Amino acid sequence: MRVRRLAAWTALPLAVTLGLAACGSGGDGGSGGSDSSVVSIQIAEPKHLVPTNTTETSGSQVIAGLFSPLVDYDAQNKPYEVAADSVTSTDNKVWTIKLKDGYTFHNGEKVTAEDYINAWNYGAYAPNGQDTNPFFEKIAGYADLQGKEPKAKEMSGLKKVDDLTFTVTLNEPYIDFKTTLGYNAFFPMPDAAFSAPGVLKDSYEQAPIGQGPFKMKGTWQHDSKIEVERYDAFPGEKPKVKNVEFRIYQQLTAAYADVLADNLDVLPTIPTESLSTAPSDLGDRYKTSPMSSFQFLAFPTFDKDYSNPDVRKAISMAIDRDEITKSVFKGSQTPARSFVSPVLPGFRDDTTGKSGEFNPTEAKKLYQAAGGPAKIVISYNGDGGHKDWVDATVNQLKANLGVDAVGSAEPKFADLLTKVEKKTPVGAFRMGWVMDYPTMEDYLGPLYSTNGSSNYYGYSNPEFDKLVKEGSAAKTQDEAIAKYQQAEDILAKDMPVIPLRFGENVFGHSSKVKNVEMDLFQRVNLVKIEAAS
Repeated sequence: MRVRRLAAWTALPLAVTLGLAACGSGGDGGSGGSDSSVVSIQIAEPKHLVPTNTTETSGSQVIAGLFSPLVDYDAQNKPYEVAADSVTSTDNKVWTIKLKDGYTFHNGEKVTAEDYINAWNYGAYAPNGQDTNPFFEKIAGYADLQGKEPKAKEMSGLKKVDDLTFTVTLNEPYIDFKTTLGYNAFFPMPDAAFSAPGVLKDSYEQAPIGQGPFKMKGTWQHDSKIEVERYDAFPGEKPKVKNVEFRIYQQLTAAYADVLADNLDVLPTIPTESLSTAPSDLGDRYKTSPMSSFQFLAFPTFDKDYSNPDVRKAISMAIDRDEITKSVFKGSQTPARSFVSPVLPGFRDDTTGKSGEFNPTEAKKLYQAAGGPAKIVISYNGDGGHKDWVDATVNQLKANLGVDAVGSAEPKFADLLTKVEKKTPVGAFRMGWVMDYPTMEDYLGPLYSTNGSSNYYGYSNPEFDKLVKEGSAAKTQDEAIAKYQQAEDILAKDMPVIPLRFGENVFGHSSKVKNVEMDLFQRVNLVKIEAAS
């Protein structure tokens, strides 16, 4: 899924991030800045660090340093080969992946086709409970790996040709399959990761072994830091720094103070309360760049209080997106009235129609007619810089719907996700998305398909599922986009979530580093960054 996936921070078009904010860095605070060998980057506590189980941005940032993808994306968002030597197909159904020679895992194991096959089968095997499991559903044999007692442990669609070549047979043609291969669900894992075939070692997640430009230095220090060091045997472009410390903060404000004091090198998201002063505080160390983030308010559609689409539409109409964007985000975000990012082909400016227009009079009438709840709770992660806009939103709901409305903070993004996964009552809840790969399908399938990997709200519409499936099987990109747009129109009718804002990267760095870049997935480019000295 993965913005590149679920976002913990508050995503600002000038400032998008998916999740930090509490009072100081965890642990011992790390190295306190950068020198020629160490760069410190703020993240939130990841939920997971196994490639097939990582669907949020903080985990993705770490994983991006430890692994090298089969493909990455150029300026036009088209895939090009990285760890793959070639990815080809004559019918969009049977794909041949040839690996570049020379890649090794951080323990010295040579990377082979079997390492991809084993990792993908592990991710697809339902009893393993991997969050990216649905990303494998298009591969032939996936269905046999589902359920409590699967029929098989390996997908029939994966076949080794030789040590550096394997084929992937899909259930049906999928025009964007090569594009998906940049996502971390499709990273390999070494033999050393498994205690037995298909059984991951408990210790692996605490010190993942990848084949990327950095390797783990020690183990994951929960709620404190994760340290990595340059892997000198990496055959691709070498990083310019020797070590990176991913420093885990509970509050963005504390991280912001540290970057101002040169005690933290990179802050991927400027806290909302500092947006107005950040340009002068940081000077030329204040940066913005394009980003694919999408912030929205989700509803537990299985809850009777929110099961009526008219209740959800009324809440949407009672929120003044433009005012919140202006007052809270200082114009650093763009009000969203569509379900896919403007960075993508197929984006349309306003798919929500009247439901996305601010109309408090009609909102109140509709809400009362639909029997909306007397109290609205908006849950959010307290480590993501969301309090200000949530407070502004609940104040608008109080005034415009005549209801009691409150914000409820969970300590960490992982805590919020755990609760919504278990269907623990949390009311409405904020969510953010950073694309996994640059297609409309990535904003639709994972988030709203009946079995979508990030469908935390229980939304299900068979016609929507059908249209997304037809788009994926289209023969041309134009045909695919037409189907995806029809699917998006269904979302506008059902409104399982309320689009709020599209973001940009709004970030800052210390005086000790230079060439700080962030990509569309809200990740710091770990290869380009270097010491200012």
